[in-house]
Order: sequence, then C-alpha cells, then structure tokens
Amino acid sequence: MVVYIKELAVEKKKWIDTKTFQEGVALAQAIPGATAMQVAAYVGLKTRGIIGGLLSFIGFGFPAFLFMLILSYVYEKIHTIPQVMSVFTGLQVIVVAIVANAFLSFAKPVIKSKGEIAVAVLSFALFLVKFNPFLIIILCFLISQLFFKDKTTLDNKNFKKVNFTGIATLIFIVLTVLTFLYFFDKTLFSIALIMMKIDFFAFGGGYASVPLMLHEVVSRLHWLNSKTFMNGIALGQVTPGPIVITATFVGYLLKGLTGAIVGTIFVFTPSFVIMAFACEISTKVKDSQIFLRAKKGLLASFLGLLLFASIEFARSVDWSWTKLFMVLLSFFALYKKVNILYVIFVGAFLSVIIFR
Repeated sequence: MVVYIKELAVEKKKWIDTKTFQEGVALAQAIPGATAMQVAAYVGLKTRGIIGGLLSFIGFGFPAFLFMLILSYVYEKIHTIPQVMSVFTGLQVIVVAIVANAFLSFAKPVIKSKGEIAVAVLSFALFLVKFNPFLIIILCFLISQLFFKDKTTLDNKNFKKVNFTGIATLIFIVLTVLTFLYFFDKTLFSIALIMMKIDFFAFGGGYASVPLMLHEVVSRLHWLNSKTFMNGIALGQVTPGPIVITATFVGYLLKGLTGAIVGTIFVFTPSFVIMAFACEISTKVKDSQIFLRAKKGLLASFLGLLLFASIEFARSVDWSWTKLFMVLLSFFALYKKVNILYVIFVGAFLSVIIFR
C-alpha cells in the first residue's frame, strides 16, 4: 500500500518529493497506528495541513470500513448456518497462520541485539502471567531508556516553531465527542475509550493492535469470545484496509451500525492526532535519543505480545490432523509471500468441503 501511495503522491501528482515521503514512512513506522494509514495521513498533512490529513486519512480508510460493515452485517445474519460455520472453522485455523507469520515478519527487522531479545522475552513472560499488556509496554519503554544506547545527536539548526492551533482543535473535538458519548450511551463511550487505548499503544503497525485488542475485547471485558474475535480478524483480512479494521466488526456486534462507526473512528483517532503532532515536530523527534531508544524497546515488546497472541489463538482451535495440515500449508503460503486473499479464499473453499 505504501508503494502505491508513493506512486500517486510523489511520481504522479508530485504533491511531495521523494525525501519528504521517505521521512514520512520512517515517521509512520515509529509512531502508533497502521503504517499505510499513517503514510496516507502524512501526505495529506504535508500537502494541505490538518484538513488535507483528515481527508486523505478518511478517504484511505473508508473503503475498508464499508467492506467490513457489510461483512459484519452478513456475519451476524448467517454465521449460525452449518455451511457458514464450516467456513469459519477453517478461517480460524488460517488466522493462527496469519498471526504466526506476522510474528515472524515482525521479528526479522526488530531483533538486532541481545537487549531486544531480552525485552521481547520479558514482555512474553509478563503476558504469560497475565500482566496488563499496556503496563508491559510502559515498562519496556522505561527499560529501553536505561539499557539501549544510541549515538545520534540532535541537530538544533532544523528546529522550527510548532503550530499547535490545528492539533488543539482536533483534541478539543475528540474530547467533546467523548463527553457527548458518555452522557448519550455508556457502551458507546466504552467502545470509544477502549479503541483509543488500543490505537494509542499500537506501536509497530496494525498487527501490534492484535494482542491489545485480544486482551481488552476477549480477556478483560468479555465482549466477544476468542473464536468470534478470530472470525473478525479473518473478515478484516478480506477488506483492503489494515487488520485494526476489526474494530468495525467488534463495534457492530456490540451496538450495530452506531457501534461500528464509533469503533472505527476512535481506533484511528489517537494515531492521527499523533501523526499530526509528529509532522510538526518531526525534525526534533527523528534524531531524539529518547525516541530512538523507545522505538527499539517498544517494537521488541510487541514481538513478545504477538507471540503470545499466536499461542492464544492456537489454544482456541479444536485441533485435528486436518486443521494442523491446513495451518502449516497456510503458514507456508504466507511465508512464501502468496497473497493473503488467495490463502483466505482457498481456505474458505476447502473448509466447506472438509468441515461440513
């Protein structure tokens, strides 16, 4: 997706130059949120400020929301039909392969030292003993400041005055909507708050939200069981958007259309506000030792959390030799870079035949 955004924004429309775009990609990878969504927002922010950022952010995410909304509606109506249950039996197995492959892909660029391995193992161990994942992330941030070193020095010559007006307006609007939801409907308020918390801590891209959403939606609040949540992830992979679009599915099952809208808006709100702020202070942030150390620690911690999520999803499946073969085949296909949609559609087709 990032490649397509570059083709449009840099080569075709010439809204920004290559160097500026590359800085945006680096920034999107370093702050919370789905990377492609953040890059789209960055292009809009650099081109037309806050309004441009909002329009590109909404425009990029809306098709995924629409797809997921339709899929959630269909799922609620027909998921108890035997043939449909067979499909989701197979898709739950494929979700295990998807998350396990995400863990492997996540590990390659992250694990570069013994310190990062230690942080990943620590986060996994703490999650294993049911330590709150948000506290794990905060702990790993603090550890990163103590033990990771970075020789980069801050260049004060590039500093510019930060324009807080647009960002302050954004925050005011968010707080106003939250206040309204609090008095209008407590469940919608809870959905908004939980999705914001997940997005705020989702460093490392969309997949980083999976263990956090699993903890909040399944383990802590019991809004959905693990199998239904896995179905939501599978449906999310059919859409053209990031995996965090599962928030639409969660919101819809809890409060219908309104819940889907609230869940979707607020699972992207913190990352957009952070990107808007980061664009203003990017020259200060990108060379900051605190920031660079934190990036190492936070990404390593999410490696441990993703491993835990993979194991939790695997535990939710009623395993058989057929399912084991399917998960290994799916994992191998994903590892070999077969398009995820092909894996899901072929898996769904085989599930109807095998698990009927």
